Amino acid sequence: MKLLYITNGITGSGGLERVLSVKASMLAEDFGYEVHVLSLNEVGKEPFFPFSNKVQQHSITVTGNPIQYFLHYKKGIQKVVDKFKPDLISVCDDGLKGFFVPRLISTNAKWIYERHVSKLIENSGEQNIFLSLKMKSKWKMMEYLAKNFSKFVVLTEGNCAEWSTLKNLIVIGNPLPFTAEKAADLEEKIVICVGKISYQKGQDLLLQIWEKVAAKHPEWQLHLYGNENKQFLNTDRLPDNVSYFPATKNLKSIYSNSSIYVMSSRFEGFGMVLIEAMEFGVPCVSFDCNYGPSDIITDNEDGFLIENGDIVSFANQIIALIENTYLRKKMGEKAQENVQRYSAKKIVFKWNKLFNELTK
Repeated sequence: MKLLYITNGITGSGGLERVLSVKASMLAEDFGYEVHVLSLNEVGKEPFFPFSNKVQQHSITVTGNPIQYFLHYKKGIQKVVDKFKPDLISVCDDGLKGFFVPRLISTNAKWIYERHVSKLIENSGEQNIFLSLKMKSKWKMMEYLAKNFSKFVVLTEGNCAEWSTLKNLIVIGNPLPFTAEKAADLEEKIVICVGKISYQKGQDLLLQIWEKVAAKHPEWQLHLYGNENKQFLNTDRLPDNVSYFPATKNLKSIYSNSSIYVMSSRFEGFGMVLIEAMEFGVPCVSFDCNYGPSDIITDNEDGFLIENGDIVSFANQIIALIENTYLRKKMGEKAQENVQRYSAKKIVFKWNKLFNELTK
């Protein structure tokens, strides 16, 4: 079976790129698919995360004004489709243009759309009537065009509420990108947060939380990992017990040498970092934001869910894990056990089942 993924890029360090590398590689290696990945403006560039040698990578150049860009986009995709004649095409593009692809391309392939973010991704913290009307119009257009896909895949049950008008919805979570050879011992006095520095990820809130934690436990360190945005947060001027590190491929080492994971996001599409930390037996504390954390964390069992924006409660639960080693390790053990429902094998099996159903 021939499968084509269409995405903006695979050279970034985000969750979509990580997930795509896992799924595409396993489908090619373990399920015998002929897998192609088509990205934009990445000719000659290496992907950030490794893909199997069996996955064929292609890139098309799209430039110019909006009309030229559109024509390059349509022509480039059609050329790849005509050459390889896929049975299935999965669009992994959270922008508006991805919704138009089934109407632009001539093919007998079945179309799938993968939604990796919440609609809340448009929320930058700035509010006005113009932006509100623009967003509502965009969502209406997306919902109308989404009906052209055989299946519209979201990551969590909560995401379904955002697309309630669709009849082609299905939920398939993200797969674990790796397995832990050994669980973290949870003895290091390190709390970590992984994600791009941004309004969405809420590191500004996390620093307010950490101020309360550090007042009681100044010997503990908070480590922030991800692509920085100095307009949002100046990582050159962090408190003494807070450190910033650029995005890295070596996340396994980071998780294995930490004791608590924190996610201060205002909103999410899934929360990939939560399942990664849990795989290493690291208990998580997260805001119960829309959407993802409540699908992943079982509150008071393998981590803590905090009412969104409640900085005091968030700090108190970090402190509880710091001060109670038994609780920290008990939750860590349960986290590693519960997260196995997101193993790559189980998640990719769901994709294989869907693909077979669509091509019967």
